[in-house]
Amino acid sequence: MLSFARDLPNICSLAGLFCAVLGIYFAILGRFPLAMIGVLWAVLFDWGDGIIARKMKGRTEGKRSFGGQLDSLIDIVSFGVFPAVFLLSYGHFNPWFLPGAFLVVAGGAIRLSYFNVFGLLDDKTYLGLALDNNIIILAFVFLFEPLFSHAVFLLILHALLMGLLVFNLAPIRTPKFAGKWFYALIVYTLILTVIYGWMQWIRI
Repeated sequence: MLSFARDLPNICSLAGLFCAVLGIYFAILGRFPLAMIGVLWAVLFDWGDGIIARKMKGRTEGKRSFGGQLDSLIDIVSFGVFPAVFLLSYGHFNPWFLPGAFLVVAGGAIRLSYFNVFGLLDDKTYLGLALDNNIIILAFVFLFEPLFSHAVFLLILHALLMGLLVFNLAPIRTPKFAGKWFYALIVYTLILTVIYGWMQWIRI
């Protein structure tokens, strides 16, 4: 089993999992800017593993199949469990937010299961909004959190996650961002890492 884990794209996937776990850890602690940094890097590694896999030559079918399953299982942690834990933690683990957290994880599991069976509509088109886009949008919206009271932004956060869930499962065509978009994601991640690092620093 570990021989598959030594495959470079799978190492990249596991690095993304580590970032997601860090994000969940900091979300539980209530250090939300650091949580955002962690999960943003999880998105970056998630995009990176596919790029590395497509450029590598001589990968066995076993490694490709293993990598696809590993990537999907990591996605449910990064883009399903993380936002659910984030919502619960931001809501001080009030049980009123358990249904929303469950829907986020369940919706992610349904979407990933559908994708694993049916794949893309074509080379550049998804059915529904890809889960990694949720994090990109969430990280941008959370920049405005200091402008609102905690109670108001909690409602915004809950509404945002429920809205994204609808788009994740909706029968709409959405583009697959690849190629040059990866470089845009690198810039986006670096900029928000600096901003969220500063936000965490001024909260200390």
